Amino acid sequence: MRVVVLGATGSVGRQVCAAYQAHGWDVHGVARRPAPHLSGCGFTELDLAAAAPGRIATVLGDPPADVVVNAAGGWGDTEEEMTYSHLRLVRRLVEALALLPFRPRLVHLGSVHEYGPVPAGTLLHEDLPPEPVTPYARVKLETSSAVLTAARAGVLDAVVLRAANMSGPHPPQESFLAALMARISTAFAHGGRLELSVADARRDFVDVRDVAQAVVRAGRAPAVGGLVVNIGRGDAVPIGDLVGWLLEAAAFPEDRVDRREAPVRSKGGDWTRLDIGRARRLLSWAPRIGLRDSVHSMWRTAHGAPA
Repeated sequence: MRVVVLGATGSVGRQVCAAYQAHGWDVHGVARRPAPHLSGCGFTELDLAAAAPGRIATVLGDPPADVVVNAAGGWGDTEEEMTYSHLRLVRRLVEALALLPFRPRLVHLGSVHEYGPVPAGTLLHEDLPPEPVTPYARVKLETSSAVLTAARAGVLDAVVLRAANMSGPHPPQESFLAALMARISTAFAHGGRLELSVADARRDFVDVRDVAQAVVRAGRAPAVGGLVVNIGRGDAVPIGDLVGWLLEAAAFPEDRVDRREAPVRSKGGDWTRLDIGRARRLLSWAPRIGLRDSVHSMWRTAHGAPA
C-alpha cells in the first residue's frame, strides 16, 4: 500500500509518515523542503500551492497512491497568506485528484477552531454548525468545506478529521506550547525569573502521535467518505495544567516562576471539548497517550532525547 503525505515535514506530517511506516506502508512525502527525518521515505520537493494540478496528479499517480493525507498548510501572519497556503492548495489538490483514473482516499486535517467560540460546557459534535470568527479559523473551515463538497458530489473519496489542539513531540514553532517551551529555555539559560500570564481557559488537547494513528485508520475505514470526524481526547483541560506539566518536565524551579491571570487571546476562545464518539465508532480509534506524558515528550525531543 502506498500513501502520499502532503506537508510531510510539519509537526503532524512527520508523525503521519512515521505511523504509516510502522504499519508497513510505502510512504512518499511532499513538502517545499526536505528534512532529515524523511530519509527512509520517498520524497518530492514541491510547493503545492504553486504547483499545477497536473504536476500534483503525477506525484499522486506515479505510482498510484492508495491514500493521500493533506497535513500541509502551516500558519500565516495574514488572511491572504493563509488563503494561499491552505485554500489555494486544497483547490489545486481537488483538481489533481479529479484528474486521476483511480480514486485514492483523501484524509484532510481540519481544526477544532473551525467550530468557533462556544459557551463553556458545550460538547462539540460534528453536526454543530461552525461559526468561526478569526481569519485562521475561517480559512480552515473553507478548506474543509471544499474537500467535503467535492466528496459529497462524488468527485473524490475524502474524509475530514477535525483535530483538537495538539501536544507532543516537535510542535510547530508558532504554537502556544512551543512558545512557552522557548521562554522556559531562555529563562534557564540566563538564570532569571519566568513571568507567565496564564488564561483561565480549558481546551481539548490530544497528542500528535494519537492524531497520526487516527489518520492511518481513516485512510482505510469504510463508510466515512464525505464525513467530518472529530479527533481529540474529549476532555477540556485547564491551560494551567499544561503549563505546570511543562515546567515539571523542564525541572524549572517553582520559586522562580511568577504567575498572573490573563485574558484569553487565541484562536479557540476559552473552551473546547470535542465529542469523539464518531471516531470511536467509525475508526475504532481512541487516544492512548496521556497529556502529562505528551507534554514531557515534547520537552525531551526538543532537547535531543527520545520521546
